[in-house]
Amino acid sequence: MGCGMGKTPQLKKCDRAIRAALLIQRWYRQYVARLEMRRRCTWNIFQSIEYAGEQDQIKLYNFFGFLMDHFTPASSERNLISHIFRENEICRDTEWERYFCYKSIEVPDSYTGPHLTFPMTFCGVSKLVEAFKHKQQLHARYVLQILGETWRLLRILPNINHVATCHTKEITICGDLHGHLEDLLLIFYKNGLPSSEKPYVFNGDFVDRGKNSLEILLILFGFLLVYPNDVHLNRGNHEDHIVNLRYGFTKEVLGKYRVHGKKILKLLQKIFSWLPVATVIDRKVLIVHGGISDMTDLNIIARMERHKYVSALRPPKPSHHAVYSSKTMNNKKEQSGGVLEGRRRVCSLTHHGSALAHRHDPPRRSLHNLPMNSQLNCSVEEELKRRRRLAGFDQSYGELKKSDSDSDPESGEAMETDEHEWKQIVDMLWSDPMPQNGCFPNEVRGGGCYWGPDITEEVLGRHNLQLLIRSHECKQDGYEFCHNRRVLTIFSASNYYEVGSNRGAYIRMGPDLVPHFIQYQASKTCRELTLRQSVGWTERSALRALREQLFVHKSDLISAFQEFDPNNTGMISLSHWASATERVLNLGLPWRVLRSQLVSSTKYGMVDYQQWIRELSITEPKLEISDTSIIETMYKNHSNLETIFRIIDTDHSGLISFEEFRQTWKLLSSHLKTEISDDAIADLAQSIDFNKDGSIDINEFMEAFRLVDLSAHM
Repeated sequence: MGCGMGKTPQLKKCDRAIRAALLIQRWYRQYVARLEMRRRCTWNIFQSIEYAGEQDQIKLYNFFGFLMDHFTPASSERNLISHIFRENEICRDTEWERYFCYKSIEVPDSYTGPHLTFPMTFCGVSKLVEAFKHKQQLHARYVLQILGETWRLLRILPNINHVATCHTKEITICGDLHGHLEDLLLIFYKNGLPSSEKPYVFNGDFVDRGKNSLEILLILFGFLLVYPNDVHLNRGNHEDHIVNLRYGFTKEVLGKYRVHGKKILKLLQKIFSWLPVATVIDRKVLIVHGGISDMTDLNIIARMERHKYVSALRPPKPSHHAVYSSKTMNNKKEQSGGVLEGRRRVCSLTHHGSALAHRHDPPRRSLHNLPMNSQLNCSVEEELKRRRRLAGFDQSYGELKKSDSDSDPESGEAMETDEHEWKQIVDMLWSDPMPQNGCFPNEVRGGGCYWGPDITEEVLGRHNLQLLIRSHECKQDGYEFCHNRRVLTIFSASNYYEVGSNRGAYIRMGPDLVPHFIQYQASKTCRELTLRQSVGWTERSALRALREQLFVHKSDLISAFQEFDPNNTGMISLSHWASATERVLNLGLPWRVLRSQLVSSTKYGMVDYQQWIRELSITEPKLEISDTSIIETMYKNHSNLETIFRIIDTDHSGLISFEEFRQTWKLLSSHLKTEISDDAIADLAQSIDFNKDGSIDINEFMEAFRLVDLSAHM
């Protein structure tokens, strides 16, 4: 009895310690869970805005394609954009050699960068790496030499590279780099430079978004020339001159090489079309940039002429012979009562393979089969309206895929093979995996498909493969398995969205074909941050980008809010605020979770939406313009406008005339189905012609209209 009484205080003390430990554990778990929730919300914001931009790019390009297909060759809109659809202005290889001749370009004595000799050697590429590490620029003569040699080599490579492992060396596989030179240099530092003992596979998206895309290309091309059997480059969806207009690579090249930039871009356009589209390791591991679909057939991919697909956003035009043959076949079909089956170009760049697609098959229409009168103009107008309505994705899967099938009188069955090949290319470059079974159009990106684990099993099984490695998607840890670990995503650009947003990673794979991951952060600043600091940094950046999106849609938001405010009180409920905001921006974000970050104060669960718009803390340029609606259109379509500017700037001078400026706005207003008066456009042009020389500097114009988040400077 006495012994028991003596232990009681000690037991109570121990009990208190356990309770305290459990309390601390519970608090810490809640703290980590809150951080993880904030991190995921931040990630969703970045990814939603990124994919919305890709979707806009494809919609704009589809609109251009529609103008090319259905407007007369003499129309002003068609003339503005026709040059981007020309497959190649110079066709014969001998003419290409002459056009890109570097011998007339002198290297001045004042040049302090690396001097290269050809054929390229390991020593020469090593010097190139060191020069770029110290921010030196390679002379245009050497750039053209490297690109010319690369083009000649790529032409003899197969569509699918086959690589074999052995016990003495591992293969290194890298994902998207997106102009992040510091990531490539860190990979080489940790893993070693490419060589015959250290083979590499680089899985596309070398360019765009980052500031050093050209340097990355030159390094990779240099190692490819030295070790053509040990360095393998797959094409990504950003190895496309149309995509480069929007995401920075075109601007980067023209900024670094003002005299020879146009030639460099033209040669890169040809090089991109000759890049292989896949790599297979030991006949068991397939490496492609985007992914697969239910239509993927490696035998077809191995046989196709990949260089025809200069841009993967549009199927190639038929040759003269194909046009003649298809016309003959179409005439026979019409005489026998057959249906004219034209070339189908899909607005969302998707495939026709899903079973779901055949549940809603409207009859195919051809604008060219209609009488040439006002009915044609009406039909073209309706088609334009319908294409713009696709922005809301309010149609079923089958309607999305089939209703956009425009027939062309000069094309028919002769184009079916080309289009089938084109869809294979699009799916390999643009697709993403999903957890559900099936195969559906990738409406989020606007191109390729979403494919499920059943498609993975079927395609890998059909080709006797065991693993699919792909890139194309930024992952927080740099890599991610899905589909029962049969699909592996690898992403090598760290800090992709913002410093601290994600790690980069690469894979080492030996003869056992088991992937081993190496993760890294290229930014020293990020490595010194705690988890809480890192999440806070990226969260502020994401919210800043989101506030800009909210600001540029402020008129649409106010109109949506007023629908829930019939008495004009200026107040709406939080649920109405969230639903209206999602309806306008269509980003698929958890607005109620984000409410505390975006709305500073509420009263009895109500939001003062007029005050909220004013509190977004965004500043804009003060210009004396009578029609302010054009300014809001400018903000809302900033990227589309810059893309059109760079298309119209055919000489790549960076300058456009007032007339070209007017034509740009007319083209954009046609795409958006909005009315913008000539007076409003002229007013805007005059207000931003800062030096009054009658021309507009594209870079200055875009910078003048860059939104600034004041909260970031407080």
